[in-house]
Parts: sequence; structure tokens; C-alpha cells
Amino acid sequence: MGFVKEFRDFAFKGNVLDLAVGVIIGGAFGKIVSSLVEDVITPLLLNPALKAAGAENISKLSWNGVTYGNFISAVISFLCIALVLFWIIKGANKIVKREEAAPAGPTTDQQLLTEIRDLLKNKNNI
Repeated sequence: MGFVKEFRDFAFKGNVLDLAVGVIIGGAFGKIVSSLVEDVITPLLLNPALKAAGAENISKLSWNGVTYGNFISAVISFLCIALVLFWIIKGANKIVKREEAAPAGPTTDQQLLTEIRDLLKNKNNI
């Protein structure tokens, strides 16, 4: 029974569950970003550039049986995904900065000390 209790305590700790949720959401978000790159950005931006360069079917490029076109395609895809993630994170950071609350005013202790200081200044000036 000790092993089962230990395993249950480990598996249902908050950190493990939070990590599991993060991994699942990360996987789903990865699919969204991949779809954005493959279905939107590549047809709009990359395909015209590849046609202009005469390399419409980059993944089929090979030399002596080495399909280096797949590697080039993977690198281009990585760069596109990294750029899209950069834009998403940059936008999210702007939103988070806007939502941050204004700095809190002075505490009650600070207010009282300020009033005491001002009263002492006024008393010395009289």
C-alpha cells in the first residue's frame, strides 16, 4: 500500500497536473502555429518567393540520393514558425503591459509619516 500512496501523492500534486495541462495546451498551440505557417504564411509569402527563385518544389531537391531539399524546407519552416511565435509573444507582452495595474499609492504608514513631516515643517516655519 505504501507504493500506491506514494505514487498517488506524486501524480496528483499540483505541479504535476499543471505541467500536464501546460504540455497539452502547448501541443495544441503548436498545431495552431504550424497551421498558420503551412496554410496561411507559406501560400501567401513563401510560395511566390520560391516560384520566383525557380524552386517551387523545394522538398524534392536532391544530390546523389541526399534529399537536402527536405532539410532546407525544414529550416525555412522553423524560421517561419519562430517569426510567427515572436510576433505572437510580442503582441501578448504589449497586452500584458497594458493590463498591469498602476503602481499602488503610498501605504497608510507612509501617508501618516508624510502628514507628520508636513506638520513638523509648518510648525518650524511659524
